[in-house]
Amino acid sequence: MARIFCIANQKGGVGKTTTTVNLAAGLAKVGQRVLMVDLDPQGNATMGSGVDKRQLELSVYDVLLETATIAQARVTSEKCGYDVLGANRELAGAEVELVDVERREKRLKEALVRVADDYDFVLIDCPPSLSMLTLNGLCSAHGVIVPMQCEYFALEGLTDLVNTIKQVHANLNKDLAIIGLLRVMFDPRITLQQQVSEQLKSHFGEKVFNTVIPRNVRLAEAPSYGLPGVVFDPAAKGSQAFVEFAQEMVERLGKP
Repeated sequence: MARIFCIANQKGGVGKTTTTVNLAAGLAKVGQRVLMVDLDPQGNATMGSGVDKRQLELSVYDVLLETATIAQARVTSEKCGYDVLGANRELAGAEVELVDVERREKRLKEALVRVADDYDFVLIDCPPSLSMLTLNGLCSAHGVIVPMQCEYFALEGLTDLVNTIKQVHANLNKDLAIIGLLRVMFDPRITLQQQVSEQLKSHFGEKVFNTVIPRNVRLAEAPSYGLPGVVFDPAAKGSQAFVEFAQEMVERLGKP
């Protein structure tokens, strides 16, 4: 039975998509069966997984409108070792089209139930805004992984996200909780980053993952080649950190 996680943060530019594709590739590398769901109309996670969003015959848009199943719409990224439920510009229209339909926030959840036995992990890349798309992700998930830069404004964004998760937990998804905070783009030479990191650990305790993702040029370069850093340059420090993170996730959740 798949464990389903949203990678979410209401602050933009914190490395959500980088985290999603590299964690997916890392989990695949340590022997897990993974589905990556792209819920962002920009389709960056799709392109970053070696899948051309312009060539998609079916996408997450079709799944949300119930004109296709996940089994029909998913594609396998041979290079990356995981399945992709891709997104493209069409998805932007889903916001409007879902406004009047029944069970609009549960569409993705119901679709995922049918493929739950095919995977160990489902990772959902959410857009930065709290939209109907993000809500579909949060309603489907067992938990939220929050990528965070260790800087002051990131703490403010975290407060907003925690409040959103509490609301969704209370009204729509009793399973939803923050699984953990992942420190990304970390530079230990910057005193402020160390201070914020310590603040996070003192406030959130075990919710802060042990693995820290360093600021890494190879991770930043990888999307231009249409690959996660873990696949593009496995020897890079950032790539190795994501494989460590994948192992920490598997251990934390007691997966075989």
